[in-house]
Amino acid sequence: MTAPEEPDPHLGRVLREARSGGLMAALAERLSPPDLQTLLLAAFKRRAAAVTPARLMAQYARNRFTGPSDVHPAALAEVELLLHRRLAGHGFTSLTLSPLCPLGTNSAVATVDQHKVVSTVRNTEVVADATNALALECAVRRQDLLRTDRRSRLPVRLAAVHRVVRAQMFDSPGMTAHFTLLGMCTAGRDEGSFRFETSALAEHITAHIDVLGRLVDLAPHSWRLHVSVTDLTDGRHRAALREHVLERIAREHPEVTAGFDDDRTRGRGYYAGACFELRLTTPGGEAVSIADGGPTRWTAALMANAKERLMVSGLGVEMLARAQAWAAAGARAGDADR
Repeated sequence: MTAPEEPDPHLGRVLREARSGGLMAALAERLSPPDLQTLLLAAFKRRAAAVTPARLMAQYARNRFTGPSDVHPAALAEVELLLHRRLAGHGFTSLTLSPLCPLGTNSAVATVDQHKVVSTVRNTEVVADATNALALECAVRRQDLLRTDRRSRLPVRLAAVHRVVRAQMFDSPGMTAHFTLLGMCTAGRDEGSFRFETSALAEHITAHIDVLGRLVDLAPHSWRLHVSVTDLTDGRHRAALREHVLERIAREHPEVTAGFDDDRTRGRGYYAGACFELRLTTPGGEAVSIADGGPTRWTAALMANAKERLMVSGLGVEMLARAQAWAAAGARAGDADR
């Protein structure tokens, strides 16, 4: 027979505090983060004690967060290794991120609804976007540079291949609650005339084209890649984006098409000034949005320094692996028909 659980005097105090003045106000406002954690840990401990093996099996079968990926781990591992090696050549330092980040990492600086994030009982949240976590590390490293030189323009370039979890429901084929994402961040100081932004945009797009070109055959009659750039300032930066981004891409990567996307609405309010998208089309004609990014003001907010700038972008590693599988299946079907 199991001995009865000893009462926790600290928990008793927290419960008394939670009962006064309304439960929601206590949970959301009055309880300190450590006290809230104490209360939630106790609640979930009791809930876990009631879970039977049969209930556990049923929950595992129906919970969309807990099932394994349908992409083979060897394929993901090969892609991840190539990404780290290629990005090092572009000056990016790769990190292995924690699965968790501080509560509010997505909503405080990236304006993402907290309901789209898996929050935990320990005042943290599961990483939903590697760039948000990388932004925190960029801010820490930029602060270190500014302590030595308060006008330092030395950029910080970080990247991570990370399995992220997102709580919102997806209706697009191939989209799951957890997936592998490449996140990239370039942090630096405002250089005026949108120069940091256009330089970092071209830098990220070039890195994405490089890694994609190592993974698929970018050619007119094979895999096709289109880069679209959107000016989010009603044309103020259009000339700079054309000269320093689109013309550079056309000059350095003739195998890729590039142009403005003036109809894009996604990213307004998220990106600052401009954004880009890479759309990959398989030899069989399936098109997928494979990468996305743009300048943000996240490090400016984190460091309380209006001169700080941050470029972020992400590439869907799992979507790429699925696109490769579609292409392989299509090629096999074509061979069978001949």
